[in-house]
Amino acid sequence: MKLHDLKPNEGSKKSRKRVGRGTAAGQGKTAGRGTKGQNSRAGGGTRLYHQGGNLPFFRRLPFMRGKGFTPINQVEYSEVNLDQLEKFAADSEVTPTTLEQARLIKNASNPVVILGRGDVSVSLNVRVHRVSQSARAKIEAAGGTVEILEM
Repeated sequence: MKLHDLKPNEGSKKSRKRVGRGTAAGQGKTAGRGTKGQNSRAGGGTRLYHQGGNLPFFRRLPFMRGKGFTPINQVEYSEVNLDQLEKFAADSEVTPTTLEQARLIKNASNPVVILGRGDVSVSLNVRVHRVSQSARAKIEAAGGTVEILEM
């Protein structure tokens, strides 16, 4: 097979319909536009989004100013600061489930991040998804350990 042998499959290409070329051609007289009316005239028809006098759909929607778009795959972290961990006893384990039981986060299925506001006075075994550098330094300075969980 050579390049000059190539041709499209049978029936995959149709020749365009030549309208308005006499009644014998099958699309003469009104040329498939019907009789009278807005769409039968040259240059007739309505603009895009026209809804026959109804308030157009995009004007019925409320304004969304300055929001841009919401990424569909963004990760929403549950944030906990060090000063909130004061209610945990010494050498206790801090995990997403224990944080939820202590009512510090709402949803244990969201990844948890520990932030460095405040100080921690007791040693804690922290097992969360993310820890800021300052929070890690303060936890380890108090004699605790930090373990990062997989997301």
